Amino acid sequence: MANLDPLGGTLPAARPFGRGGLRVAPLAFGAAAIGNLYTAVDDAEAVDAVRAAADAGVDYFDTAPHYGLGLSERRLGAALADRRGVVLSTKVGRILRPARVSADATDSEGFAVAADVERVWDFSRDGVLRSLEASLERLGRDRIDVVYVHDPDDHAAEALDGAFPALDELRRQGVITSYGAGMNQSAMLTRFVRETDLDVVLVAGRYTILDRSAGEDLLPACLEREVSVAAGGVFNSGITASTAPRPGATYDYAPAAPDVLDRARRLAAVCREHGTTLPHAAVHFPLRHPAVRTVLLGMRSAAEVRADAALLAAPPPDALWADLEAAL
Repeated sequence: MANLDPLGGTLPAARPFGRGGLRVAPLAFGAAAIGNLYTAVDDAEAVDAVRAAADAGVDYFDTAPHYGLGLSERRLGAALADRRGVVLSTKVGRILRPARVSADATDSEGFAVAADVERVWDFSRDGVLRSLEASLERLGRDRIDVVYVHDPDDHAAEALDGAFPALDELRRQGVITSYGAGMNQSAMLTRFVRETDLDVVLVAGRYTILDRSAGEDLLPACLEREVSVAAGGVFNSGITASTAPRPGATYDYAPAAPDVLDRARRLAAVCREHGTTLPHAAVHFPLRHPAVRTVLLGMRSAAEVRADAALLAAPPPDALWADLEAAL
């Protein structure tokens, strides 16, 4: 069944996600932005964005304690308090604890929030349980669908020894439905796919129209092990979110190198020739791979939700893809 978006189009039918019976639409709501990522969003605007997404047929919402030092989870929980039938994911690996700071101190990791709590890395079993208990309280839930081990780049051993076995236990107990890992790299995710029994992964920025690296290692492993993939960072932090990339556009959170900018411009030109746009192609590209079940986009307002839902309502023309390959 297709879900109606507010512009009169449809979101394509939901797809299986993980091995526990979850299903998600191909567009998912990334809740970092409503945790005041880079700029502040007020409570009403954040709630409006979440509810507009649910009304548009978005049924998967992803958050983390890291996002706004718990603000994203609190806002998401409030906005979805009367919604059932949605899939929620959060993350473990960073414990939040009170911090001793001056009254005007602000977060140093990109969120426009007061730094009255601090993040502490903890991938132990106890850390996972404590983190998840606090997340459930902020979300106002007694269980959660999906839990990701969050950015364990420098903590692989601790994650393998502590976090993953703890999540496996919680899945067996029915406290969570699925578990996995969320990272900005594919190599370690591939290792986790092969060495644990996770059934979902969130890969950010490594399977995009400009960066296909996850297609070499992670995605084949996921197909082999029946692991579902959520693709985040599909705009590589901004460069392919524009119909005409300009100098100064960001690629992986830094100004794009000239060769990257040139590639993005070539792809944008090909999209125009086919009567579509680079952002349209960018959100659909990951979904062409059979391991990828949903694309996770950050949204901070109802207007952004409507724009993103419109991008997913219909795919680009089939002839576009071969011409894009030739332009790389």
